[in-house]
Amino acid sequence: MRLEGSCHCGAVRFSVESHEPVPFMRCYCSICRKTAGTGGYAINLGADNATLQVQGREHLSVYRARMEDGSRSSGERHFCKHCGTALWLWDPRWPALVHPHAGAIDTPLPEVPQLTHMMLGLKPAWVQVQAGPKDATFDAYPDESLAEWHRRHGLAR
Repeated sequence: MRLEGSCHCGAVRFSVESHEPVPFMRCYCSICRKTAGTGGYAINLGADNATLQVQGREHLSVYRARMEDGSRSSGERHFCKHCGTALWLWDPRWPALVHPHAGAIDTPLPEVPQLTHMMLGLKPAWVQVQAGPKDATFDAYPDESLAEWHRRHGLAR
């Protein structure tokens, strides 16, 4: 599925082909929550980095999160340096993948058959998890990847 996205002020626009476009996974870790979360979590999609096309690249900035041990994450969180919109995450450890933030996508996304809530062990007390009866919950990482989840639900190409 071709995804079109943009920042709030319109300085950055992008498109990318996604094999994992269903916004099912909510991450409650402090990095996602603070850089892209609005309800106490962030939602990342999976896409093919080779297809990423960007207009307004000069308006981008990159943040590499500081980890608990003081090191820097290898993940590069791209955002608009004017309005602050979180756009996508790319990590050189998995160069073929890019993870657009669902909140930056302008294309209508598929409906979610169920949600996965991850990193619940890191969520603050004020965040209320609204998990449905079919939803999966994990204190840390889930037991399947974005691609595996899409395959299991018959949503992968």
